[in-house]
Amino acid sequence: GILFSQLFHAEDTEYGKLHGFNSISSYQDFKNKVPIVTYEEMEPYIEKARQGQKDVSWPGLIRHFAKSSGTTNAKSKFIPISAESLEYCHMKAGKDMVSIYANNHPENQLFNYKNLRLGGSSELYADFNTKFGDLSAILIDNLPFWVEITTTPSKKVSLMGEWESKLKAITSEVKNEDVGSILGVPSWMMVLLQKVLNETNVENISELWPNLEVFFHGGISFKPYREQYRKIIGKSINYYEIYNASEGFFGIQDRSNSDEMLLMLDYGIFYEFIPMDQFHFSNPKVVSLEDVEIGKNYAMVITTNGGLWRYLIGDTVIFTSTNPFRIKITGRTKHYINAFGEELMITNVESALSKACELTGAQITDFTGAPVFMKENESGAHEWIFEFSQHPDNLDSFIDAFDQHLKKINSDYEAKRYNNITLRRPIVHIAKNNLFYHWLESKGKLGGQNKVPRLSNDREYIDPLLELNK
Repeated sequence: GILFSQLFHAEDTEYGKLHGFNSISSYQDFKNKVPIVTYEEMEPYIEKARQGQKDVSWPGLIRHFAKSSGTTNAKSKFIPISAESLEYCHMKAGKDMVSIYANNHPENQLFNYKNLRLGGSSELYADFNTKFGDLSAILIDNLPFWVEITTTPSKKVSLMGEWESKLKAITSEVKNEDVGSILGVPSWMMVLLQKVLNETNVENISELWPNLEVFFHGGISFKPYREQYRKIIGKSINYYEIYNASEGFFGIQDRSNSDEMLLMLDYGIFYEFIPMDQFHFSNPKVVSLEDVEIGKNYAMVITTNGGLWRYLIGDTVIFTSTNPFRIKITGRTKHYINAFGEELMITNVESALSKACELTGAQITDFTGAPVFMKENESGAHEWIFEFSQHPDNLDSFIDAFDQHLKKINSDYEAKRYNNITLRRPIVHIAKNNLFYHWLESKGKLGGQNKVPRLSNDREYIDPLLELNK
């Protein structure tokens, strides 16, 4: 249904004419006629729309573009946000998120207290006759007035550009509010809560905000942060994960204490999936929702009401259920280490790290890892930088626990580690305090959705960080 209404809607656009949308009458036709594209391949069309051209890949004029930091390459991406995607995807998702939560927790007091949202920064900038900025800035700019009354910090502060002064302004505004729910990316929210604690002389957050009941979080995996949040908040609250991006809003955790999200099917997004074991083929098999299998790792391909057609978003997911469709995010198509056939996924690493932390009393705030390639008579390795908020009792035990658990959950890794033939024991560096923060700061990438990739198949992130850590 969604696919054909979208094709019909866009058949007179430049993209629609180019790919013969009006002659597509089956999903097979669609696969044959419309290519799978990356941002780079879609960019020329997006640029035309940004310059105010109408009917490029979606009917009419697109007024807003979400500028996303784009972890893939240094250049920013501009993602078109059409009136339809704003209203029927992003805004609708916000209402659904609150409704799902309220339905699961009839005793909730969400509407009696303030919602603290920590969005990316930046006002909206006018360019040509369109505007661009963080997705959160576009949403805040278009929110209904009733949301404005119940949220903190104020619109003015939310849209400040410079992260350090914004953090100060937010802190002084929110410490006097009665906050019932928080919404944001776990890493940056942690920085804010830490600052609020430092300035209020309370022991934990629940002393300041006794009515805090839920954290809606997304953007990065929550696993490495769970323990720290338990400590800093000081009482048990609900945690609800959301899966949203500038390109669309895809999933909402629909059950308490679950680590799966419901794939949202009524936001004007048509989903397709490429099995990761096929991903690097020149003509990979692509399946629609009806053919996905539980437990298989897929790259996600989306066709949206914002004018993205068969767009490779760069995330990988697995299905945990097909009735209803529930997913977990397993990583990025680019963020894994597979230098020796070990296929190390971010989920493997996070699970091994939480095990190692548990066994050695450690807590990690940030990390990144990359391969050390083999030399003539030396096997390869994985090199890691870990920033601890609490150091392990014993670093060697930590490394061994991490290594052992990776072997246990990833047989490819275990095979490569056998007798140190391909991979030797992990090489671990302890980061100076705030190493990752300073590195992002030097790149002008503080706040919002910015982050250092956790895993990389080359050394483009780890080398400059090691240099900075000297």
